[in-house]
Amino acid sequence: MKKVLLAVVVLLLSLQAQAQVAAVDLVKGEADVLGIRLGYRPTEWHLATVPVLGDAQLYLEVSANLWRYGEDAEYDSNLAVALSPVLVKQFSTLYNRALFWEFGIGLSLLDKQRFAGKDLGSHYQFEDRIGLIWQLHHKAQLALRYMHYSNAGLQKPNPGLDFIALSYAYRF
Repeated sequence: MKKVLLAVVVLLLSLQAQAQVAAVDLVKGEADVLGIRLGYRPTEWHLATVPVLGDAQLYLEVSANLWRYGEDAEYDSNLAVALSPVLVKQFSTLYNRALFWEFGIGLSLLDKQRFAGKDLGSHYQFEDRIGLIWQLHHKAQLALRYMHYSNAGLQKPNPGLDFIALSYAYRF
């Protein structure tokens, strides 16, 4: 399983990059679940005329997530890798900086099927997100997002995992 996770990450990181963005997220889940999420966006597309949305962007993000649950003396951890296309649309400004919403549904692979006292039903999960992005300057963004991982009922049980994430992204 770990070899598969590593191969997916290496393959995705080797893609030709048009707009490289790296992000680090601090995540807080249900109960005592805490974690860190490292994201890499090797490419993004400007979508000039999306029906209903108009001018929008789409980026592809590969991420590695490390979650921890429980007390220091006795804790559980889980590693997940994910690949998600994310749709982004500016809807306003805040202090003369662009404010965007984002929405994405991707695929993720968990190292452990059992985590935080739950049987998640499968190692394979969907990664759903909705969030707000504030453009700090042309190279940096701050985001607040809700993220949900579940197997969409393809396997039983399907309790899912919910997270709130605070993210800093930098374009290089």
